Amino acid sequence: MDKNYKNALIEKLTTRFDYLPLEPQFWLLVDPDKKSEGELADMASMAENAEVDAFLVGSSILIRENIDFAVKVLKNNSNLPVVIFPGNSEQVSHYADALLFLTLLSSRNVRWLVEEQVFAAPKVKKAGIPVIPTGYILVDSGNLTSVGFFSSTPPIPSNKPDIAVAHALAAQYMGMHAVFFEAGSGAKNAVPLDILKEVRDSINIPIIVGGGVKEPSQAYERAKFADVVV
Repeated sequence: MDKNYKNALIEKLTTRFDYLPLEPQFWLLVDPDKKSEGELADMASMAENAEVDAFLVGSSILIRENIDFAVKVLKNNSNLPVVIFPGNSEQVSHYADALLFLTLLSSRNVRWLVEEQVFAAPKVKKAGIPVIPTGYILVDSGNLTSVGFFSSTPPIPSNKPDIAVAHALAAQYMGMHAVFFEAGSGAKNAVPLDILKEVRDSINIPIIVGGGVKEPSQAYERAKFADVVV
């Protein structure tokens, strides 16, 4: 094989991802287990009027047979894109516009680092939906959240930005397209601003942040560093 070709391939493979920040977005989290069809339809129309940018659909448990139901109702009642935020490998829908292909980097449990991804991969391919490879990182929120409980994952300490940065850099170097810093649904506290600032200064991929954001002012402050607030 030509030496110049080899060098060109290596150069292409090691070229840094060209991150171009856009206007921050707000994605509305929807737990399909907690909403009836009517409630989902109402939420869809209200979200569009409120200038929500997308729906993020998923559940830590998912009692219903599949996630298609919620995705179809949301899409039938709004023009907003629907992104799957899977709690496990069963939460895949070909009706969705995209899927966060999550790796729970703050975990040390092989199930959440590779097993669920392997189980999900054939289903995602069959569904034919675009994936967003995402490093998923839990941050201490002051209380035990559903995702922390079900994944048995200790969160990153909220006063240790250096640990958060190390995990975010790992996500970037592993080729992921985004990092998602999660305080958890029902979190007492949101992801601290100093963590988001240090991560933003350290990586060149988009940041998603969610959990514990209860006031518009909290969302506004986090949008200074994150590309998506949930």
